[in-house]
Amino acid sequence: MSDISLIRSGRPITPGRQLLLAAQLSWPAMMAQLSSIMMQYIDAAMVGRLGADDSAAVGLVSTSLWLCWGVCSMITTGFSVQVAHSIGASDFERARSILRQSILSCFIFSLLVAVAAGAVAYPLPHWLGGSDAVCHKASLYFLVFGLSLPLLTFNYLGSGMLRCAGNMKVPGALNVMMCVLDVVFNFLLIFDSRTYTLCGFNLHIPGAGLGVLGAALGTVAAETVTAGAVMWYLLRCQPDICLRGTHGSFRPSLSTLRKAARVSAPMTLEHAIICGAQIAVTVIVAPLGVMAIAANSFAVTAESLCYMPGYGIADAATTLVGQSYGAGRKDLAKRFGYITTAMGMLTMSLMGVVLYLFAPLVMGLMSPVAEIVDLGASALRIEAFAEPMFAASIVAYGVMVGVGDTILPAAMNFGSIWLVRIPLAIILAPTMGLDGVWLAMCIELCFRGAIFIWRLCSGAWLKKGLTV
Repeated sequence: MSDISLIRSGRPITPGRQLLLAAQLSWPAMMAQLSSIMMQYIDAAMVGRLGADDSAAVGLVSTSLWLCWGVCSMITTGFSVQVAHSIGASDFERARSILRQSILSCFIFSLLVAVAAGAVAYPLPHWLGGSDAVCHKASLYFLVFGLSLPLLTFNYLGSGMLRCAGNMKVPGALNVMMCVLDVVFNFLLIFDSRTYTLCGFNLHIPGAGLGVLGAALGTVAAETVTAGAVMWYLLRCQPDICLRGTHGSFRPSLSTLRKAARVSAPMTLEHAIICGAQIAVTVIVAPLGVMAIAANSFAVTAESLCYMPGYGIADAATTLVGQSYGAGRKDLAKRFGYITTAMGMLTMSLMGVVLYLFAPLVMGLMSPVAEIVDLGASALRIEAFAEPMFAASIVAYGVMVGVGDTILPAAMNFGSIWLVRIPLAIILAPTMGLDGVWLAMCIELCFRGAIFIWRLCSGAWLKKGLTV
């Protein structure tokens, strides 16, 4: 019997085994998140070599892209949580039925988001206060990603379903593959053809010389290949829920859609409002100049090295808590919530120390411009102090998603960022510049972590889950 199957077996699980199980699921999930971050680092470093204007073009629309990606990702969560509950209850036929329904539902939804993204691609950089030197490139970058959203959504859906089934290794391995493909595609598409001399031999490397557009096309190509691979494995190979040799309708039922909406709608609204706040931060930063825009964008990417392991542990928490809840083992679900949150805080605390010590080096990898490096490094050292409490909010949120409790946690997230971060950033930015914006972020994340710890310890989230 595999460790994850112990949850639905009803057998006692010792505290040591609980910790081991949490670690076993968290490790590959963290590696998947880290490989995704490495891909962002590589993109940022490659674009950074093109100059400050190209870096600013990407940074200007990056938060808007996170809005689109996040909305499509969140809509898949409403279905994957139901699958986790069904697996926990050993109802594999229902799990397969929900999987079928999710495929059509998520495709239609992501198609509508793609149409909306395409419609605003041209005016968006102008709305965000971008200069004429960056707006055209920013529009192209946003358009490529926006139109590819239906394909990218299948990556989110397939990976989420595999994780909720307890399979963290396949999504992790495929994310590493995606990172490698991204390097290759970007290298060929961003830069012009060039010749290197190696041991006396001339090596010619072809290149399309597309710049910012090449960065978008290369990343989308890598993600598309990965989406195809992850969906193939899910539908053909994943034990218990694969659709090979089975039959059933892909038409969504009202009951499944209602439960998916109960989970996804608050998360989607919360993510949209939070990204709206991040866009507002971009508007606050824009008057500080091109250097500040580029430094802010690179610093956000650099900081993700710290918090993405937290999201990996949160993925594991959603699986462990979701299956425990589906199996009717609420005490076990609560213990997994405490274990994974503590793991996340410890991991991100260590990453925060690393970020503080090596902030200038990390920024130097992304841009050769000294002013950008100095601005970004200063911001990162401020943010490093918030990492433990940021971890608490990330993982505790994943715990609550596992039972289907998303309404109040979503309100806590967007209330914190809009009522604490944005007002503080508006107050501090004129006098402290980019440091003021990041100090506001640091204070807000500490506040957010505190309220999530309070709710986790209260146990109220266990009473707000979906009816299994």
